[in-house]
Amino acid sequence: MTAKQDAAKPHQEQPGNTQHGHTGRRRERFAAAPEDYITAEDPVCGMSVDRASAQHMAKHAGERFYFCSERCQTCFEAEPDAFLGNHSAPGPMPEGTLYTCPMDPEIVQDHPGDCPICGMALEPMTPTTDAGPNPELIDFRRRLWIGGPLAAGVFVLEMGDHLGLPLAEELGPTLHIWLQFLLATPVVVWIAFPFFKRGWSSIVNRSPNMWTLIALGTGAAYLFSLVGMLFPGVFPASLLNQHGQAPVYFEAAAVILILVLVGQVMELSARERTGDAIRALLNLAPKTARRITDDGESDVPLEEVRQGDRLRVRPGESVPVDGVLLEGRSAVDESMITGEPVPVEKAEGDGVTGGTLNKSGSFIMTAEKVGADTVLSRIVDMVAKAQRSRAPIQALADRVAGYFVPAVVLIALAAMASWLIFGPSPALSYAVVAAVSVLIIACPCALGLATPMSIMVATGRGAQAGVLIRDAEALERFAKVDVLIVDKTGTLTEGRPTLTDVIAANDVVESDLLSLVASLERGSEHPLAEAIVDGAEKRGAALSDTADFEAVTGKGVRGTVSGKAIALGNAAMMRDVGADPEAFAETATSLQEQGKTAMFVAVDGLAAGLIAVADRVKETTPSAIRALHEAGLRIVMATGDSRRTADAVARDLGIDDVRAEVSPEDKGTLVEELRAQGLKVAMAGDGVNDAPALAAADVGIAMGTGADVAVESAGVTLVKGDLMGIVRARRLAQATMGNIRQNLFFAFVYNAAGVPIAAGVLYPMFGILLSPIVAAAAMSLSSVSVIGNALRLRTLKLGG
Repeated sequence: MTAKQDAAKPHQEQPGNTQHGHTGRRRERFAAAPEDYITAEDPVCGMSVDRASAQHMAKHAGERFYFCSERCQTCFEAEPDAFLGNHSAPGPMPEGTLYTCPMDPEIVQDHPGDCPICGMALEPMTPTTDAGPNPELIDFRRRLWIGGPLAAGVFVLEMGDHLGLPLAEELGPTLHIWLQFLLATPVVVWIAFPFFKRGWSSIVNRSPNMWTLIALGTGAAYLFSLVGMLFPGVFPASLLNQHGQAPVYFEAAAVILILVLVGQVMELSARERTGDAIRALLNLAPKTARRITDDGESDVPLEEVRQGDRLRVRPGESVPVDGVLLEGRSAVDESMITGEPVPVEKAEGDGVTGGTLNKSGSFIMTAEKVGADTVLSRIVDMVAKAQRSRAPIQALADRVAGYFVPAVVLIALAAMASWLIFGPSPALSYAVVAAVSVLIIACPCALGLATPMSIMVATGRGAQAGVLIRDAEALERFAKVDVLIVDKTGTLTEGRPTLTDVIAANDVVESDLLSLVASLERGSEHPLAEAIVDGAEKRGAALSDTADFEAVTGKGVRGTVSGKAIALGNAAMMRDVGADPEAFAETATSLQEQGKTAMFVAVDGLAAGLIAVADRVKETTPSAIRALHEAGLRIVMATGDSRRTADAVARDLGIDDVRAEVSPEDKGTLVEELRAQGLKVAMAGDGVNDAPALAAADVGIAMGTGADVAVESAGVTLVKGDLMGIVRARRLAQATMGNIRQNLFFAFVYNAAGVPIAAGVLYPMFGILLSPIVAAAAMSLSSVSVIGNALRLRTLKLGG
């Protein structure tokens, strides 16, 4: 039992071993630590409180907490999580967790700590649902609750005369200054300790940053005031007042640090909200799954589900892992992963994705991918990595910041020297005010936040719409793309072609030809092969074993079926096996002009007929092409299909350029050709054959329904294989880059205007000299403006 728990209440012992047992254990605990039952620690201020006489007590989460005053109780009840310390701290992170800096992702270590570059607390790289609130945010809120009233007290003491409160006169000059010292010192020494620690680390590590300026500015103000209070004689007489006292700036140091703390709390709170998308995704997966075994059904933790397990999913439940529907049928809502609001009908043999919602019927599924291999886990991992990545545009801010802090220190010293030489009496007082104001207002925190905040919000927003961004660089590049290359099969079309025509030579039986071709295609994994095999089975064609199967890149396939040499492919393949395709050339042309894919068949080196399949264009493709054109993109279709088939599809869709009969290598060459023209190229595809072109393009876009190698080669992945996802990604990229440019503009203009004003350039003409407190408020407001602007991306309408 902890010191914060209620003491054991007096009771009368009742007969029975249970009661005596409880009493004995209580006596033993009391004897071991009696102080835990006599006093308690105030969770707000940390003071020791006598339980018996405490007048202020509150209950929270089944425990009693005691307070030294009504103010502490009120603060606690308003926001208990901010004061509970270890009670609300996150649970232990999984073994092997790595920690990184949210602003400097190159910093990675295996334990918590502070970033040696910017001083921020490191955060786990692996997101978890039970991580709890950010401990740094909890700590800073607690410091703010305690330090805020102290800083307000110092401010009122110093500014009392201006507020109509002659406190200095009533208290006396000496007591007036000492009270300021007593109130300001806890703020500087304890409340703001993390800031000075970071400032010192920045100097030791030779990485000057915002904390360098804050520590120098407030530290100088506090030490100047301390020396002025204790040793006023060291200052020139012109600087002393009628009481022989030097000016003090305790209120400036305390209020500035509290304003910085307010800014930090707001920033940390905003960053917590940027993680809402990841937490929402993590929470899609249920905590348990209903596993079916020979002994019956039982609920087991999700971590215990293994590949091959049979699981029951009831109406209203989330699908626990990726798998295949084994029994039953239902409508599954996949909107949180794909962004599509209409539930998808699922029947036996259909795949289901972990985290999607079963809307109607009950079904049994087989688990195929579990743990980190599920689509949901991979999405979470990709979003988390993207949020930690850095956009190339941030390099500009980094270069500026690298020179900025030393320059500001020099400007502050120059301002101080100028005031000492040319300033009015008391010159030293004016010089200190100017130097501190320059150091504080020039704090580059807004500059450091400008890009990362936008990236974190944008990648989370994209995940909600089914658009996964691999890194910030892909997002920036996609906003500049001029040309989009798209594959046809699986990208523009459904990717599930069906057998439409079987045309045999006069001396060949049509059913025999289909049996031979389907038997050959059983060895291929190409979508067209699957269409032929499915079509043959539906038509009752008998299939045989195939020997010597060979897939010839860019031409077709060949092998031996029932002792006959069979070849299936384009005209080039026919010529390779010695067959003349001309006999069926006219028929092939007619089929291709209908948008069908026509393949020549050769048996034992002789042309034996044609096989045609058709792949239906996706319903959303025409509107997506129009939207992409409106977004300023030129569309190029690159496909291995014949020229006539490709032209027929392109004509119907209004595609700008067609490259037909291209091999995977040709697609990569096409990318290089367009880039050589000075164009920024994006490539969208879903197959293994698209991977080289995806990697070669400025931005690769993988359809999430396609091959894993395509996804791994891409900078953008569309969870649902739909071109409307590209429209959403384009809008997201352009909005994000616009948002970043706005943030950088705010930050640069603010610093460019603020530093000279703080240095006092307006004083000679207008008599305006910026107070350090006003400088701190302006600095905090600049950060708030950047954060607020970045958070607007959360509500961005992506359409589609």
